[in-house]
Amino acid sequence: MSVYRGVTSVLVASGLQEFEWYDAPHGERELRNTRSATKTATGMLVGAAIDRGLIRDVRDEIADYLGKRSSSDPMLPIGVTIDELLTMSSCLDCNDDDPTSPGNEELMYSTADWLAFARSIPLGRARESRTFRYCTAHTVLLGAAVEAASGAELSEFADEVLFTPLGITNAKWFRSETGLAFPGGGLELRSRDLRALGELYLRGGAWAGQQVVSKEWVERSTRAHARVDDTTSYGYLWWLRSYPSPRGELELWLMLGNGGNKVVVFPQLGAVVVITATNFGKPGMHQLTDGLLRDRILPELLDAT
Repeated sequence: MSVYRGVTSVLVASGLQEFEWYDAPHGERELRNTRSATKTATGMLVGAAIDRGLIRDVRDEIADYLGKRSSSDPMLPIGVTIDELLTMSSCLDCNDDDPTSPGNEELMYSTADWLAFARSIPLGRARESRTFRYCTAHTVLLGAAVEAASGAELSEFADEVLFTPLGITNAKWFRSETGLAFPGGGLELRSRDLRALGELYLRGGAWAGQQVVSKEWVERSTRAHARVDDTTSYGYLWWLRSYPSPRGELELWLMLGNGGNKVVVFPQLGAVVVITATNFGKPGMHQLTDGLLRDRILPELLDAT
């Protein structure tokens, strides 16, 4: 594994085999900061809130839960829906890939109150364009909606509806200066816990005889709702791709985070792969773990099945 510098763990689970590798003794105990893979977990919490009737529907306006804009208390513009936030296709002027965008995440991090920042992002593109623009502030609004609808702090709601049912007992949230549990990145989990999140969706939202997230939400989340580029689509905070293989195109559902972190679900192979890495902000970070997945892991999965 020396060629894959910065990779800290690799886990593979399928119906026929299970494999774990860590870069250090007792690595199975370590918490992994998988950065924006947190966003996908936030999507699971939105689904859990909808399953419980706390949020009515993805077509609801986010302002129904957070309050509409007023002259004395600037808030989120009306008309932005939960669906648009989940698919990174709202008309808010927010683009993390554009440093001049008013909603760029780096501008948000320089403020103390990230929710206030997200609520004040101005309208930008015409709604009918429904163009994908990656925007971390979207998840801040989604997390706040879950809190408002459930009456619980986001980390507490996550423990109740997601982590405890999966046996996840040590989740460490990154928090803003105001104490906000950040739904957009920095959630720390063990590699095995990340595998459990992938396996939950592989199993249609069921775990140990309990329907943790509805099968309908899993199907909607892993369906393409927005086009990212020629090879990638976006579901409800899931990245969606396909890989060529001797058996044809293989569908992939991905949780992705800075550093090259990945939780990859192969629904056709009945397999989940976790790769954690610490190459934060380094050129080629995702290409490195993509190569590990493509050249080393996928051939073994295909041979085993």
